[in-house]
Amino acid sequence: MRIVENKDLPYNPKLKQRASELRKAGNLSEVLLWMQLKNQQLNGLNFDRQRIIGNYIVDFYCPEKRTIIEIDGVTHDYKANYDKEREIYLKSLGLKTIHILDVDVKTNLDGVLKYLGEILS
Repeated sequence: MRIVENKDLPYNPKLKQRASELRKAGNLSEVLLWMQLKNQQLNGLNFDRQRIIGNYIVDFYCPEKRTIIEIDGVTHDYKANYDKEREIYLKSLGLKTIHILDVDVKTNLDGVLKYLGEILS
């Protein structure tokens, strides 16, 4: 059984169904990265996919490092204010966010994994 850490993080149960839908739909970059993160494949760390934190759903969350990994695609170009508010909120909880470009996951997954491995060591 997996121990869930950081239960101190706020959780909005109204987002549970949406998080589940996002996991099932999964865009290509998220699926590609998840295949490399699940089952403690990166530095032996646990990751959650589509984790609810407060009123937000983050792409990936590593409880041990209190770190979020976000895959940023073209939709983020149109949500600058929303992303800024979200980043400020998550940082206020003591969380660190790593932003990875969608195109980098699709074209240089090995480089992305090396980068993440170094940052999360």
